[in-house]
Amino acid sequence: MSQPLLTLDFLDKAAAPEHAPSGEVRVSAATRTGRPRSLYIESYGCQMNFSDSEIVSSILYDEGFDLTEDLATADLVLLNTCSIREKAEQTVRMRLKQINSHKKRRPGMLVGVLGCMAERLKSKFLEEEKIVDLVVGPDAYRDLPQLISQVDGGQKGVNVLLSREETYADITPVRLNSNGVSAFISIMRGCDNMCSFCVVPFTRGRERSRDAHSILQEASNLVAAGYKEVTLLGQNVDSYKWTSADGTEHVNFAQLLESVALISPALRVRFSTSHPKDITDEVLHTMARHENICKYIHLPAQSGNSRVLALMNRTYDRPWYEDRVRKIREILGDDCAISTDMIAGFCSETEEEHEDTKSLMEFVRYDMAYQFFYSERPGTLAARKLADDIPLETKKRRLQELIDIQQLHSAERNKRGVGQVHKVLVENFSKRSKEHLSGRNSQNQVVIFPKQDFVKGDYVNVLVHSSSASTLLGEAVA
Repeated sequence: MSQPLLTLDFLDKAAAPEHAPSGEVRVSAATRTGRPRSLYIESYGCQMNFSDSEIVSSILYDEGFDLTEDLATADLVLLNTCSIREKAEQTVRMRLKQINSHKKRRPGMLVGVLGCMAERLKSKFLEEEKIVDLVVGPDAYRDLPQLISQVDGGQKGVNVLLSREETYADITPVRLNSNGVSAFISIMRGCDNMCSFCVVPFTRGRERSRDAHSILQEASNLVAAGYKEVTLLGQNVDSYKWTSADGTEHVNFAQLLESVALISPALRVRFSTSHPKDITDEVLHTMARHENICKYIHLPAQSGNSRVLALMNRTYDRPWYEDRVRKIREILGDDCAISTDMIAGFCSETEEEHEDTKSLMEFVRYDMAYQFFYSERPGTLAARKLADDIPLETKKRRLQELIDIQQLHSAERNKRGVGQVHKVLVENFSKRSKEHLSGRNSQNQVVIFPKQDFVKGDYVNVLVHSSSASTLLGEAVA
């Protein structure tokens, strides 16, 4: 059994109190406090990018930038980018062309690229295509004020150096991407898992864990500010491991998770992402002990075939993955939601191996899945060593088969919730009606119900009467 790593006695009681699935795009909300320059920041890709944009916003807010939602009037435009798939990069390139049309009308506008694409394509952006003024990698955000000064002086600004220490632990994010109810807390950065298809270790650097005390301080500040949910973020949260400078404290992820949960029983705790090779029984038992740790695990499989998993350098095989799923069901019960990532048409994947992925989906019956066909990323081990030899039409057909299976499983898993009462944290109005509210239950399922007198941030018991593949519908009950 894990023990909570720390009490909360160390927290500064006088401290001022004070984020999504891959493929989403967010524009930071305006601040409008009268600062002399304005920043427009657009974020692409994963939750970590959205969290990073909150850090960037904080750094530049302190340097005299207000945030604006109006691209056309911004003095500085930043795109926080994703390199995980070719389509994501194409989207950003198209967006940069649109932004440069604004820049032609306002020559003083500065344009920069942050994040994973910045590190990977710095030379193209600055020297060959000459479409940006700033290129800043994910470990160099503290250098933004100096780089902006360089651009103001007529130079280009670039820093894509990766760090073994940077965690931004001392920077309080500007929570402009949040709904005032849920917030992201980055607990670690980088990745040491050299999956053959993935650029993250090259664009975000080596794995390092953030000071546990700073994480608890941030979570406590969020509770004091009225937030009801935090998501602990990392490329692989289960490998979180922090040791104090004097060597007296050693904290693993299960201990950190428990300590965050103990801050307040009214604080829901989520985390993402787990690597199948690292998620431990200790983490699962910690989840089982605390009602406010959500019963939802994102456990990317990528493939259901052991040979393909070896080519992907995932360092586990199918039996190992199936064992982890059995443990989740054993310790947390069948109601614990599990989601996954799947890649269709990886290098040399046969039809039989594709069928293995389909059969793994039948075995697990995921609540939700992010599914893609394989996209070769320059610089990765797969790009250097393996032939991208599956025809595009075959990739697309296999992907569609996986999507069709998941649609059935999502609908099946949601239907299980009909007739049950769910504790829902209200996040906003329903997208279709201001007379209905939308929130999520512990299993991360979206629940819609009539608003009555409830407001954002309320916990509401909802009796679900119907469902679809993506949503539960119900009525509030006492």
